[in-house]
Amino acid sequence: MEKKEKILVIGAGLCGSLLALRLAQRGYEVELFESRPDLRKVDISAGRSINLALSDRGLKALRLCGVEDKAKEICIPMKGRLMHDRAGNTFESDYSGRTGEFINSISRGDLNALLLDAAEEHENVNIHFNAACQHVDFENKIAYFKDYTTKNKFQQSADVIIGTDGAGSILRKSYYLEKKFLFSYSQMYLTHGYKELEIPAKNGTHQISKNHLHIWPRGDFMLIALPNMDGSFTVTLFLSFDEGEYNFNNLTNEKVINEFFEKEFPDALALIPNIKEEFANNPTSPLGTVKCSPWSYQENTLLMGDAAHAIVPFYGQGMNASFEDVVVFDEVLNQNLGSWQVIFKVYEKNRKKDTDAIADLAIDNFYEMRDHVANPLFKEKRKIEMDLEKHFPNRYFSKYSLVTFNENIGYNEAMLRGRAQDKALLKLIADKDIKTSLNMTKSELEIVLKKVEDETQEMLREDKIAKL
Repeated sequence: MEKKEKILVIGAGLCGSLLALRLAQRGYEVELFESRPDLRKVDISAGRSINLALSDRGLKALRLCGVEDKAKEICIPMKGRLMHDRAGNTFESDYSGRTGEFINSISRGDLNALLLDAAEEHENVNIHFNAACQHVDFENKIAYFKDYTTKNKFQQSADVIIGTDGAGSILRKSYYLEKKFLFSYSQMYLTHGYKELEIPAKNGTHQISKNHLHIWPRGDFMLIALPNMDGSFTVTLFLSFDEGEYNFNNLTNEKVINEFFEKEFPDALALIPNIKEEFANNPTSPLGTVKCSPWSYQENTLLMGDAAHAIVPFYGQGMNASFEDVVVFDEVLNQNLGSWQVIFKVYEKNRKKDTDAIADLAIDNFYEMRDHVANPLFKEKRKIEMDLEKHFPNRYFSKYSLVTFNENIGYNEAMLRGRAQDKALLKLIADKDIKTSLNMTKSELEIVLKKVEDETQEMLREDKIAKL
């Protein structure tokens, strides 16, 4: 493998753009193809989440590529969740008891544009828009495209083809349709979908706290809101398609929509002036998880990002996980393994257990956000976790902190440790073995921490035995 080799990247979204940038920095010739128009010239956000949560794993990848500081300029820090009940009362739940740990709301389009600009600065990168990949001959390393502007069809060959073309990946589709090798694939949907709405800015400012991720948890469904730089909020309703008194299938007219929001989210309804139009015009989209293996075919092709491991959005890690793919891939390239086939196999071996873990964690967090955050037992657990992180910042990390703020720990390790810790804490609280109060001393908290640590180790031992 030589640096002059041509790498064809299908999909110029967030993962593809970052990957193209990093490969260009390493000296490869990169041909980047995108089916949509250039988002820097045309608004193409409809139907996709327009703002995302950027955290430490994603920032590590942006730092690797030299664009972290530029990305931070378009971020809004969110220090925690702000829960809203039906009566309009709110309560806070910080993401961490340590100072300086927060996640960031960032525009998908603005970040994608930043990455495209950075990639385009390299002479060894060519970006092609309106070029939809229709099929990949992965045995011969040829991708077939249709130009949406000219309507012409064409093909492009390369030394390596990498598919970063999202949950509906054409490269992945070619893998399982061609049946040229043993390929495992699963796509699982939640019974819930989502629809995006908007809380507009008022006189150019945010109408509710801009430094929180807002959640209206209602048990079987929920509403969330993330701040935008222009003072607005992107609001997302997560609701069943056909179950419950209210669902997407029966929210079909203004009367029923207003009735639903007045009952469940009255404070949010007061801030969404165009709810009828937005319900009618904005799509209702499904929520699914993709797992597959292998991600590569010989030394010819590789899946990366959502094309290999799409997840539901409830841990705010979809983009961060895809960006971390680039970091892990870059680390494997540094090993000088000699052939693309070996590189691809080592990359998947190092990475897949972590992408499977974050997929499972994201589904766990769906239930936590819509229901558990309002549960008194969960609130007690979070109070203990915040106290322990505040007073013992180098000894205690909640599951959320392990996943979100510890970019040097893999998702799988974070999941195993975090789940055991959660079970330990909940057991100790339920058995009344520990409790916290506003006036606990550090020495009293240290006794609590020791009990949590001991119980966590016991849970880890039990979990290890159970899997034998």
